[in-house]
Amino acid sequence: MQIHRFEVDLLLSWLNKKGRKPLIVRGARQVGKSHLVRQLAHLSGRACLELNFERHPEHKDFFESKDPVTILSHLSIYFKQPINPETTLLFLDEIQASPTVIEVLRYFYEEYPELPVIAAGSLLDFVLAEPAFSVPVGRIEYFHLSPISFEDFLKVQGEGALLEWIRTVDIMGTTPIPLHNRCLGLVKEFWLTGGMPEVVAEYVEHRDFQQIDAIKQSILQGYQEDFYKYGRIKQIPLLRRSFLALPGLIGQKIKYAQLDADSKSTQVKEALDCLNLAKIIHLVYHSHSSGLPLGAQIDPKIFKAIFLDIGLLCSASGLSHLSVIQAPDWVWINRGTLAKQFIGQTLLQLYPSYQKPELYYWAREKAQSSAQVDYVWQYESQIIPIEVKAGKTGHLKSLHYFMQEKHWPCGVRFNADVPSILNQKVKLPNQKEFSYRLLSLPFYLSGQINRFLKAS
Repeated sequence: MQIHRFEVDLLLSWLNKKGRKPLIVRGARQVGKSHLVRQLAHLSGRACLELNFERHPEHKDFFESKDPVTILSHLSIYFKQPINPETTLLFLDEIQASPTVIEVLRYFYEEYPELPVIAAGSLLDFVLAEPAFSVPVGRIEYFHLSPISFEDFLKVQGEGALLEWIRTVDIMGTTPIPLHNRCLGLVKEFWLTGGMPEVVAEYVEHRDFQQIDAIKQSILQGYQEDFYKYGRIKQIPLLRRSFLALPGLIGQKIKYAQLDADSKSTQVKEALDCLNLAKIIHLVYHSHSSGLPLGAQIDPKIFKAIFLDIGLLCSASGLSHLSVIQAPDWVWINRGTLAKQFIGQTLLQLYPSYQKPELYYWAREKAQSSAQVDYVWQYESQIIPIEVKAGKTGHLKSLHYFMQEKHWPCGVRFNADVPSILNQKVKLPNQKEFSYRLLSLPFYLSGQINRFLKAS
């Protein structure tokens, strides 16, 4: 099944823009990097000349001359395919297996810019973190690719009209309860399915949860089989233990002993960094959130984690589809974990494709007044605290403490209730009364947070 993602439109814009540079697509395994590039070639009417350096490491020899004209001449002869910059797209897949080829991209930009060149790699961040070559800074572009978003999931499901309503709904208007419940039901489906392209395609075509779980389990196993590619042999057992422990710790402050009590903290940290570089997880650091940028105020010793994909998280947690789909009123075990994962995953997908996505949260550990806000988000020049509640209700004590201490005018809550804007008046112990604006949004509007912040 062909899945159209909004990212292909971004790639078409890159293809047609003036001053285009070679593009490197970054993302975890199985998020659809190769398929997206092939789809771009098809939609643009170009022939895709594809080299895969993991399957054919000998192909790196074509690039030893570092001269684009010579390289393309040899490739044309070898593949028996003419290479015309107006009708061909050069795709260098799994480029992390031959990282010195990355250095050659600068010469395509400087000497043969008319030919569009795209590279991709699943474990590319390991290569870029400690390069044994000169990265062509300023002569390449990056494109960060995540799993399919909830809104794209709706589009694939044939819910175009509902998606248009989500993208245009006015928070000050009345939300029809049948539409609200329909959207929440689709959110449940997405939580179980997730956004891995192969899983989404299988689900839309056959609606078989058992089959999609088999695909997800295969992906999870494949991630573990990749461990030998980015860690020393002695690290693999620790990587596996950390990987298996993390699904039970989503949304919580992580202590190294929770992952492996018998290993040194430096070893566990290295294992987490490896999983983060592979983009299987995303580390969410505590930020003091007193000003911008949020990343300049982090405490690297205080962090949480979210999984690459909520559907993979469900399978890794052994969560049955029946316990979610058939549960009344959003009451089932693990729902709080999935809610935090869903919102975190959505926020990461809201970053521009050329920008590395980052996510932060806020915590305060004080006697009688400890607090933790699930996420903090930058909107223009404001810092927006975000609380996530699995049901329709839930206290906002942590959010109140944040607003009282930081004095920002607006906070956000995601839950299962209809959207609303509230003026919160709060009186904390031994403090003066204060007020702030609370934007309360249901889960299905999470991808529209910036639009609502602008309107409020």
